[in-house]
This record gives sequence, structure tokens and C-alpha cells, in this order.
Amino acid sequence: MIGVYISIPFCSQKCTYCNFASGVFPAGLLDQYLEALEAEMASESWSQTPDTLYLGGGTPSLLDGRALERLLGRLPHAGWMEATLEAAPGTITPERVSSWQRLGFDRASLGVQSFVDRELRATGRRHSAAEVAAEVDLLRRQGIQKINIDLIAGLPYQTPQSWRASLEWIERLAPPHVSVYMLEIDQDSRLGREKQAGGARYGAPVTPSEDETADLYLEAVDRLERLGLARYEISNFARPGFESLHNLKYWRLEPYRGFGADAHSYDGSRRRANVETAAEYVERHRAGRSPLAEIETSKPAEERFFLGLRQTAGIEPGPDEWERHREPIQRLSQEGLLERDGPRLRLTGRGVLLSNLVFEEFLA
Repeated sequence: MIGVYISIPFCSQKCTYCNFASGVFPAGLLDQYLEALEAEMASESWSQTPDTLYLGGGTPSLLDGRALERLLGRLPHAGWMEATLEAAPGTITPERVSSWQRLGFDRASLGVQSFVDRELRATGRRHSAAEVAAEVDLLRRQGIQKINIDLIAGLPYQTPQSWRASLEWIERLAPPHVSVYMLEIDQDSRLGREKQAGGARYGAPVTPSEDETADLYLEAVDRLERLGLARYEISNFARPGFESLHNLKYWRLEPYRGFGADAHSYDGSRRRANVETAAEYVERHRAGRSPLAEIETSKPAEERFFLGLRQTAGIEPGPDEWERHREPIQRLSQEGLLERDGPRLRLTGRGVLLSNLVFEEFLA
């Protein structure tokens, strides 16, 4: 079965650490974007009935019920196996949760990032820990039990003590799924550019080092596993039965269809990507042109290692794969980055922290 991803790259504010093609856009662009999005979805010829849905962004929780209903009305389905909506704390209301449920959403992913006020304010986030707690309670009272909370390790002003405070909130709220991302410092975010330039804005001078960030991540792994949240993918932890069914499709090389700006698709043999920005996506629609920006033949021999090894369970290479990759597997195992468990191959704990170096070994 195929998964569906819908991109809603609109936010009420642009976080300093964000390196996605999302943000605050001119008034009126959202309506134009939704029109273009509906048109792209209406043009799809479905060879499979989708069974998972994921609305990401951006902040899809800003959309009203009528806009969501129009979008979902473009999708064939026989009841969702899982339907996820990303939500920013401060946008979750009883009315919105009721409309989400009515439309079939059974999973909410909250972009919390931190429960510490100083860290939140430094990045432009406006919510508080108490607000998150109230909204988690609201979701549960109205019947949405599949709740994910995102945390970021490596934010400005973050210390081992403040990180433990965020992890204590996780213990208190007891979500069945948590995602922990290590902050990426690159040219695609304001904080990243400031840090690389040696500047003082956005808390750049007080951003933890890569080693300090790795230590925070490792502490989260230990704490979450003691809470019954097992790591099943590099950044994702869940109680048994609460793993993200949609995201598992990506790592298991199952097909998915993406709609909207910067959305990606995979049909088992080809990978496609739409234009990156909401403005260009709308321009393409108004000009009667496809939003498709890139298409390439997939490379399953590479992708199987690159994506499959992200999972804690690893992969089960075939005899030809063991032989083809014998040298890097042997070397990376000797370096303590890979380990073999019977027929399976997986990252070690150290390998997780250096996963990009491992993955590069399997790229042609």
C-alpha cells in the first residue's frame, strides 16, 4: 500500500534553527497554495489506495477544518491505517481537534523542541511547557492517543541540566512516541549561518558543540528506553505498537506520494521532487505547468543500506550484498560502527552517532 504526504509549509513564525522551505509568507499566498495543492492532488491517477497519511510543514494545524476537508476529499482511501497531522503548540483547540478526528486523523505530532523557556525564546518559539501539557491532555480527552513529541538536542543555551528538565517533562506527560533530533548547523538556517560566521545573534555563541550535542542525544536514548520508549530509528522512539507507520514506509523503501512544495515521491523505481518554495509552486500552477522539479531512477542497492540501516533492527543483506560490500562492512565493523547479528547488519551505538560516515561507504 502507498503512503501520502501533504506539505503545508506555512508558519506563524520562522524558527531560527529551521532549515526547511517553510516560513511566514505574504497574505493571500496560502489560499493560492491550497488551490494549487488541490489541483495537483486532483490530477493524480491512483494505481493503489493509500493507507497512511501525513500532513507536515510548516504548521498544518493552522488550517481550518474546511480547508483540511477539501484536501482530504481529493484522496481515495478505505479508512486510514494511520493519519498524522503535525501541530505547533499554541494552535491546538477543542474545535480543531474535533475536526481532525472527524476527518480521520488519529495521530498528532507536536513540534515542542524544548520545555525550557530560555531555549524556546532564543529560537523564536512562543509556547510554554504548561501549554504543551494542557494540549496533550486535550488531545487525549478528545480521543487522540497517538501523540508524538519532537525534541531538539543542541539548541542555544541548552545544558545537561536543562536537557534533563525537558526529559523530565517527557516522563511526566508519557507520550507513546518521541522524536529526538540533533541540531544541524548549516547555511540553510539563520542560526546556522550566524554560528558559521562567528556572530552573536540567535544565541549562536551559546550553542552546544557537536560533542556536547551527541552527549545530550545519548542521555535521551538511555532515559527514553528506561521509560519504555525503544529506539526503532536513529531519531525515533516508541512504545511497542506506536511506531510511525507512515515514516516506516520511507525507511523500508515502500511507495509514497508527496503533494505540495518540496514534497517527494517514490514509486518503487523512480524518485520525484517538487519545486522547493510555496511561491514557485503557485507560479507553476498558474502557468499551467507541473510542479515537478526533479525525477531520477532510484538506486535500491544504495538506498537499502542508506535507509535500512537507520532502523535499529538494521537490514538483512542477501549473499550478493554481503559479497559486494564485504570490504566496507569488514572495515566498519572493525572500527566499531557496524555489527552483525546472525543474518542482520546494523549500526552500533557509536555507529549511530557517525551514521552519515557509514552511509557514505555504500554510495556509488
